[in-house]
Amino acid sequence: MLLVGDCVEQMRTLEANSVDAIVTDPPYGLEFMGKAWDGFGTPLGFQTWSEQWAREAVRVLKPGGHLLAFGGTRMYHRLAAGIEDAGFEIRDTLMWLYGSGFPKSLDVSKAIDKAAGAERKDGIPGRYSSRRPRETVETNIGAFSGTLSGSKSALVTAPSTEAAKKWEGWGTALKPAVEPIVLARKPLIGTVAENVLTHGTGALNIDASRIDYLSEDDKGNPNRFKTAWSSDGSNDGWKSEAHKSYTPVPVGSNGGRWPANILLDEEAAALLDEQSGGASRFFYVAKASRSERNAGLDGFAKRYGERENGFSAKISDTRIPRANIHPTVKPVDLMRYLIRLVTPKGGTVLDPFMGSGTTAVAAIQEGANWIGCEREPEYVAIIEARIAAAQPGMGLNLEEDIK
Repeated sequence: MLLVGDCVEQMRTLEANSVDAIVTDPPYGLEFMGKAWDGFGTPLGFQTWSEQWAREAVRVLKPGGHLLAFGGTRMYHRLAAGIEDAGFEIRDTLMWLYGSGFPKSLDVSKAIDKAAGAERKDGIPGRYSSRRPRETVETNIGAFSGTLSGSKSALVTAPSTEAAKKWEGWGTALKPAVEPIVLARKPLIGTVAENVLTHGTGALNIDASRIDYLSEDDKGNPNRFKTAWSSDGSNDGWKSEAHKSYTPVPVGSNGGRWPANILLDEEAAALLDEQSGGASRFFYVAKASRSERNAGLDGFAKRYGERENGFSAKISDTRIPRANIHPTVKPVDLMRYLIRLVTPKGGTVLDPFMGSGTTAVAAIQEGANWIGCEREPEYVAIIEARIAAAQPGMGLNLEEDIK
């Protein structure tokens, strides 16, 4: 069911204690790409707003129901504080690591030359300001016009003034490579066992979220025996590894490794495997590809991401128009994994910030019921099309399913 409008107002129409889980990607409070929906004036303003929607979220969740919400590294603490102040218990922080982030950093040397009115010197051979555009396209949007070819972009220029030379190589931001995800739970009624039996919520679906072993040899990897030791070969009386006389006890299970609070994209997993051979211990998934973003959007006009230069902030989509113009599309497989972790089989998952509909697509593929809220009309049309593609023959009923 898709609810169109402000999520706080729309959640008020839902019954209390009616939703099994919440998985969502709310605004990060960073004024991302100049979007009005991501601006809250001050950090405290963002925290106050986070508490407002989280209060409705905790009301509609069943006792013990879990919430997973993505955040940005600069404002995550405000998001978590707002969720906690709304009445949730903070249970953990998951970290989604990826290798394809692109730094949005100010070139300090260039800024000094610009302030001094000095013209930069000829480009530095072999150093370019960005990656190659991936396609040749015609555009007259923003600061670019004409044909963009597959050639490299402009050479990095050399400093002119002495002050700029001193600060050459200095910037203002690190390469983004992680998004934190707060894991929170509505307070239980009684014990976990009592809550689970009464409401069907309160626990994490560990076995359904285990990480598959890469091979039979991987199951017997000695690294599985490094943390738990027992005097009699059972799981009782664990001792530290320092007690060498004790018998090692397998930490994993034949069903896979215990799910961790680290999630990787394929590039980050490859880097980790190259250095330590350890990526198989964690869930990993590629970032959303253009084909995944645009599934079901045949016939939609392709546009550039809304930014000053008319282009998307995601480096792989730079200078390439797309049908799904939402700037922060999450991978479907990532959302499926999170839904599976916190939603009982056949349960209902709520996303107060549906965006382009990835949570709904993931819920459909997981066999879960879903409710989503979205305020922006341009995204509602994208949601409708993506959901129709995810469940052929079972598209949205505009009279009954959109309110």
